[in-house]
Amino acid sequence: MVATATSLVWLAPAVPVEAAAKKPSERQASKRAAPAPSKAKSAAAQKSSKGKATVAESRPAKGKSATTAKNQSGKNRGERVSARLGGKGAKAGRSLAARETRLSLRSRAAEHPVVAPRLSFGQMAGLHAVDDPLDLKSSVALVVDQDTREVIFSKNDHAVLPIASLTKLMTGLIVSDARLPLDEMIAITAEDVDTEKGSRSRLAVGSVLTRGELMHLALMSSENRAAHALGRSFPGGMTRFVGLMNARALMLGMKDTRYVEPTGLSSGNRSSAVDLATLVATASQDPLLSQLSTSPGYEVAVGSRVIQYNNTNRLVHSPEWQIGLQKTGYISEAGQCLVMQARVAGRKIIMVFLDSAGKFSRIADAERVRRWMEHQQHGVSTLAGAAIAG
Repeated sequence: MVATATSLVWLAPAVPVEAAAKKPSERQASKRAAPAPSKAKSAAAQKSSKGKATVAESRPAKGKSATTAKNQSGKNRGERVSARLGGKGAKAGRSLAARETRLSLRSRAAEHPVVAPRLSFGQMAGLHAVDDPLDLKSSVALVVDQDTREVIFSKNDHAVLPIASLTKLMTGLIVSDARLPLDEMIAITAEDVDTEKGSRSRLAVGSVLTRGELMHLALMSSENRAAHALGRSFPGGMTRFVGLMNARALMLGMKDTRYVEPTGLSSGNRSSAVDLATLVATASQDPLLSQLSTSPGYEVAVGSRVIQYNNTNRLVHSPEWQIGLQKTGYISEAGQCLVMQARVAGRKIIMVFLDSAGKFSRIADAERVRRWMEHQQHGVSTLAGAAIAG
């Protein structure tokens, strides 16, 4: 057994000016050589020049962005202040230009704020700082032999965290235990629309499916409206349904588990890896839950449309895996989650991975554990063979 202890806890830009000083004699010679323009011509030239400057300052150059034009306008105003005030106003002009630039940058930042990624509960608690020999990306992991209850691998297995759509395993168990008719038609209503996270669904309000189809989509494809409709339509309503979820958890000895709704969208649904292993062991004994959760894909007719749903766990398509039950889950507070019951290295194994960082890391963690166990088995078999030969 590998056991790891739980650990909760960024002037304005300098403008080069070239000053070529002339000798007094050179300046006088230049003044005598240059013909003096007439007053009328000089005034017209000044008026034309002034008009061109005004147009150039007020109209952005073609191809420049509005922000660039605004920055340039601020710089020009600064230069005009500097020209009116003389040498002593140069500093004030540059300060004005710099201020205009800063205001423009702040405006752009306000229009396009940088949103920091939301941390999971496990990240905030520092669980990812705990190392393990398999270098798993999940902050919580537990691998148990289902038959002997031997703990093969553990990491922060008693940490209580949000469990996202792993919740739907208990939802399915309650419906299955009640032995309600699976062919009963249930309509999706506005009550089933997610107001917790604003997630989308392919089941429009008004869609009518059987209870069995809703069970299939909830367990295989983690369809939230389907799971909510199962709880809402349960005899006694949603309050009674959630009460039964919590009562069943206590009956199974899941002391660290609490449910507040049947989809897993709420971070109020929480459990530990130890409790979830117990749930997986129980649910895997239900043939309906095993069949529906491991189905690779399923088509449902909704009105005039046929919608294809696929399993959220790609491992069910892999010939290297023999999976008896599985469920995935994700919300930002919980991270990526996965539970499975599978046959690995000749043993019935329950795997729990919570708060995995990365879209595919929970699957990668399961692969690491499988390869590690197969390597361990091969090593033991080799040693046993050598002992017999000796």
